Amino acid sequence: MSSYTPAETAEKSGFSIDTLRYYEKIGLLPGIARNAAGRRVFSDGDLGWLTMLRCLRETGMPLAEMRRYSLLVQAGAETVQERLDLLQDHDRRVEERIARLREQQDQVRMKIGFYTDALCESLPV
Repeated sequence: MSSYTPAETAEKSGFSIDTLRYYEKIGLLPGIARNAAGRRVFSDGDLGWLTMLRCLRETGMPLAEMRRYSLLVQAGAETVQERLDLLQDHDRRVEERIARLREQQDQVRMKIGFYTDALCESLPV
């Protein structure tokens, strides 16, 4: 099993060292190991968890909800249904955001078409 310094973890995860520290402080990164000097040491499992946190964050999950999810994971197998419910609710919100973005993209593309047509009409043949 590999271990990583905070700097290596930041590079591999895409999170800043400050964010890693903050996530640990608010309970999103529980149980980070420490070496003999008391410095944080991250594992492959921690990197996997950070990948999930990045996914949740980039899909718009609020930190409070991410924290709730983390606490449910830490609580064990009896919380699987709650975790499933939480992720399904989040998935529905992501789908709604995607649908809104598609509608907005259609408007942008309509305007692109308008300007393209305007340019073509003004060019000499």
